[in-house]
Amino acid sequence: MTVCLLLLSAVAVTAAVPVPRALTRADWPEREPVVALWVWQCLVATVLLCCLTALVLGAAAVFHTVRAQVFAPAPPAVTAAYDLSAAPPWATALTLLLACGAAWTTAMLARELVEARRRRGQARAHLRERAPELPAGLPSARGPLLVLEDEYPDAWWMPGNPPQLIVTTGALHRLTSHQLDAVLTHERGHARAHHDWLIHLSTALATGFPRIPLFSHFCDQTHRLVELAADDTASRRCGHLTTALALIELNQHRGVLSCASSHRLLGERVDRLLEPPPRLGRRHRALTTAVAALVPLLPLLIAFAPGLNALA
Repeated sequence: MTVCLLLLSAVAVTAAVPVPRALTRADWPEREPVVALWVWQCLVATVLLCCLTALVLGAAAVFHTVRAQVFAPAPPAVTAAYDLSAAPPWATALTLLLACGAAWTTAMLARELVEARRRRGQARAHLRERAPELPAGLPSARGPLLVLEDEYPDAWWMPGNPPQLIVTTGALHRLTSHQLDAVLTHERGHARAHHDWLIHLSTALATGFPRIPLFSHFCDQTHRLVELAADDTASRRCGHLTTALALIELNQHRGVLSCASSHRLLGERVDRLLEPPPRLGRRHRALTTAVAALVPLLPLLIAFAPGLNALA
């Protein structure tokens, strides 16, 4: 059991510290944002699974009741293979630390979901005030597309029940039909990929554990990569140039081409669309995806290795 805990700790530390820093320095995520998002999710899943399996093993070693429940269906040889009766003294401290971390993670996720729901409620109430009144006799229910009277061009997707795509009249006046199609395709790309859930998860983890490099980088990269992925969705349908021009027209009043840090991502997105970077080959993309999907299996293999050896 001691070996399992040490291996799980080593895998978690490796996935939480050096790997994210190396991934942020790589240039291929800009070419393949969807694959990069998958890799980040697999890294986060690896760390969480390492902590969860270590918590279960530690609790089984420290508390007899937990041990009886976890190993109840297992043969005696499997229970003996883990040698839970000879748990080191530090296993108790590690178990308590992991239990506190699990409770804190759950609290942060719940807080983020509650806050997101509250923000959506406020935004919907604000939209109801800004939305034009419908003529008498028409149904009051809003459709999936809502047009607002506003001189500034803007468009965004609001998740929820029901989800809505909001476009201002400024965007309708300034954008051509092809540019408007690119903007709407970009926002629908966010909706189809459920990027809002990724943002909520990354924000909750970064808020709860700001000193862990994996979670802080995961939050920063998620906000960046979801925009690049949605840009690719729009460019595949409407073309790179049309999507870039739509992005410029939609954000020109915000200073999209300025050097301010808040607008730097917009400038990078425009440059990326005007000069598309070379993409990975299909074989390399599939290999990267498969390898990333196998990484979260490491904690499970480490946890089940003693039991499998006992049954062999």
